[in-house]
Amino acid sequence: MEKSNKVTIHHLFWYFLIFSVLGLIIETAYCFIGNGVLESRKGFIWGPFCAIYGVCGAGLIYILDKLKCKGYIKLFIAGFIFGSIGEYVLSYCLEAIYGTRFWNYEYLQYNLNGRISLIFSIYWGVLAIILVKWVRPIIDKLVNKIKPHTRNIIELGIFIFLVIDGLVTIWGIQTYQNRVVYNKVYEPNENIFSQIRSKIENNYFTNERMSNIFPNLRIKNENGDEVWIKTMIKD
Repeated sequence: MEKSNKVTIHHLFWYFLIFSVLGLIIETAYCFIGNGVLESRKGFIWGPFCAIYGVCGAGLIYILDKLKCKGYIKLFIAGFIFGSIGEYVLSYCLEAIYGTRFWNYEYLQYNLNGRISLIFSIYWGVLAIILVKWVRPIIDKLVNKIKPHTRNIIELGIFIFLVIDGLVTIWGIQTYQNRVVYNKVYEPNENIFSQIRSKIENNYFTNERMSNIFPNLRIKNENGDEVWIKTMIKD
């Protein structure tokens, strides 16, 4: 068993997984309370995951541990800075991978290119304190109780699922974007794999399903303005 005060790759994996789920719950509740709208805030087609919280949360704990931040003020400042940097970088990475933006803070005051904003940076500072002081000890204790062999099997299974989930998500979003934005539909040939691909894209990655799972996907139009892809769906 690893010492509870040491951050290992196993701990980082569970931080990512748990924070992705908790982040989705918080994001969904925040949207419902603030806008009165209950909608999907997921980052993957399958599973209750919002990757930004998983990546930033795990990365934040790792950095804070390396910097040996313990006091509340230091934790807040470090969380404010590194959480903001992580969110900004992740925004670029997700846009590069999926070809679209998942969030935009231009409607908020004191935002930077719509990718981060002052209020959410403050949230990262507060979150850093909560993670280090209360959440991390609980997760570490639970992870350390799992037998290494059992833990490795569970982690490998979840990791494979997440990789497949991510690839399918990229495929689905690109199909959805090509169909709605660029009016491009894959035309199958006589090859069996080509026909299977066509059936999946037409029957599974439907506009209705994709717009329900990813209602906030945006893309820039000819004028450089961001528009919601779901608003471009033709009846």
